[in-house]
Amino acid sequence: MDRTSPDLIRLMDAHLALIATDVEQWLALFDEHAVVEFPYAPSLGGPSRLEGIDAIRAYFVPITKHFQGLTCTRLQRYTTTDPEVGWMEVHGAATLQPGNIPYEQDYVMRVQVRDGRIVHYREYWNPLAAPQGTFESFAKEQQA
Repeated sequence: MDRTSPDLIRLMDAHLALIATDVEQWLALFDEHAVVEFPYAPSLGGPSRLEGIDAIRAYFVPITKHFQGLTCTRLQRYTTTDPEVGWMEVHGAATLQPGNIPYEQDYVMRVQVRDGRIVHYREYWNPLAAPQGTFESFAKEQQA
């Protein structure tokens, strides 16, 4: 018997639909104290952990301006023994700006929900798939 929280599936789907299209609606999916983690981001000059909605907003608003036309395909969802935790695998494709640089990436995402909001999100991706220097320039832009 699947005991997966209905909020988990709804929030996973909404996350993929909104992440690159409407940052404020996407942020509304998160608890105000949510944590977002990118374990491999430090290898490209980015933060590994964002704590709280303000830190998440400060990171994602500039980043999403660079990802144009992000599409997510080949979605696979995996439930766990915890009804509020799930995993997703997805292929993402976008055009990075400036420069119209094609970008493709396979992601693995862990999502934890509580009370209808995402409380913890961890995203794994291959730093070698990023065009050299692209994410480093994003990180510098955020620090300016």
